[in-house]
Amino acid sequence: MVEEQTIPLADLFKAYYSCRKNKRNTINALAFELNLEENLIALKTEIESGSYKPSSSIAFVVDKPVKREIFAASFRDRVVHHFLIQKMNAVFEQYFVYDSYACRKGKGTHFGIARVDGFIRKCSKNYTQDCYVLKLDIKGFFMHINKAILYTKIKTLFTEKYKGADKELYLNLCKTILFNEPVNNAIIKGRLSNWDALPKDKSLFAAKRGYGLPIGNLTSQVFANVYMSSFDHFIKHQLGIKYYGRYVDDFILVHSNKAYLKGLIPVIASFLKKELHLKLHPKKIYLQHYSKGISYIGGFIKPNRNYVSKRTKGNFYDAIHYQNKLLEHTINPNNAEKQLFLSSMNSYLGILGHYTSYKLRKLYVSERLSKKWLTHFSVNNSFTKFNKLKALNA
Repeated sequence: MVEEQTIPLADLFKAYYSCRKNKRNTINALAFELNLEENLIALKTEIESGSYKPSSSIAFVVDKPVKREIFAASFRDRVVHHFLIQKMNAVFEQYFVYDSYACRKGKGTHFGIARVDGFIRKCSKNYTQDCYVLKLDIKGFFMHINKAILYTKIKTLFTEKYKGADKELYLNLCKTILFNEPVNNAIIKGRLSNWDALPKDKSLFAAKRGYGLPIGNLTSQVFANVYMSSFDHFIKHQLGIKYYGRYVDDFILVHSNKAYLKGLIPVIASFLKKELHLKLHPKKIYLQHYSKGISYIGGFIKPNRNYVSKRTKGNFYDAIHYQNKLLEHTINPNNAEKQLFLSSMNSYLGILGHYTSYKLRKLYVSERLSKKWLTHFSVNNSFTKFNKLKALNA
């Protein structure tokens, strides 16, 4: 039984250190750290006894990179999420197909773009033959995930692959997190009107009972991969599609026969509806010759070169505009503002550095960034990184 099982305190310490990356200076993280050992021991006791219950989440709406609803769990709950995922994901990884890119170590958007670029090269025999790209998207993905179906998949997979005596403890914790309804005790941040322009199928507040995962939780990202894993295997092994990749609910198939790809659309739609209660987004069906280019997870893939998406360029421009506004009435930003500038600009330059974007980086930094910032920072010759001026470090 769950109450007889124990977990190593070291595993909770590991989860804490993983959780605090980039979060250490937040108020909640600092408060948790003040009594770190006592807090982790308390979590250990609650998890072992099965009495752990998630606390309130903060709900808010963001506009970048796209408009979406976020549920930010408390730092304490995030530690538990990391604890659960570090155990379960080791099992799940054995089942995932290679070309599932989201929330996986060593993968991500840049890896996914490179893989799809490689698919097109191979299918077109290095751009010498015709090949076509089918890109599809799921409508309101996270809000239409059926929790009962998801838990059955998790339980079946974990029970089959995990042989530890504490199996039921992790399944019990998984069930507690999965079937928690964060909307019931959510703390709203910002104005309620922020939700007005958000489509209903993108809000947990409008989700049907028994459906929906909160965007913002590590568990939601990993559980989404589990939910879609049967679909991945269906595409790869039952349909026999060699060139296939998926990032969350955004997936691509590459084939030499356009008619064949078109014929797969209703087959895919039928599987998603029957097995996963999901629907293809009718306005996001893209089927084109590879030479037309393909927009995918932040990049635009063209023969022999990959460009950054218009959305990312727009977000970079907005970030520069925001930084310039800070210096309209001062030439001496405080340390927090300097750090924000450094983090924001280097983040965008790092992203852009993965694409054919030197001219774009040079243009934005040289001509659109306020020259006042260059009295505090310098940028390298390749326009990939800002550094503090040495004179200011003395």
